[in-house]
Amino acid sequence: MNPFTRSLLHRNTNVSLQTFVARWDALEALVIRVYRNGTASTADCDEHRALRPLLLLDYQRWREPLRPCWRAARCGSKPCEEDPFEFLLRVETPARFVGSWEHMQALPAAREALNRLLLETQP
Repeated sequence: MNPFTRSLLHRNTNVSLQTFVARWDALEALVIRVYRNGTASTADCDEHRALRPLLLLDYQRWREPLRPCWRAARCGSKPCEEDPFEFLLRVETPARFVGSWEHMQALPAAREALNRLLLETQP
């Protein structure tokens, strides 16, 4: 987990948000691993198959609170024009992450949005 996110999450008591962040961390790690390895292993496919439906369900709850956060983030060197969470969650098979610089650029924007939301929801 991102150290800054971990620090912010430690002070957050919203279990639903904690669960979403933990699942998002797992997806982020999977995307990076597949991109770096240049292939999606059977284990990666199994993990994605288990994780994606849960994140899609979780994201229904967090879509609107995260909207202003990702709009303030950057995708690569430009302001985000598309929801980075939806962009990454649309991927039905992790093989699509192989060689996809666009997906890699969406990860920091999503992380920044999560951190902004965690800052806004601090007790």
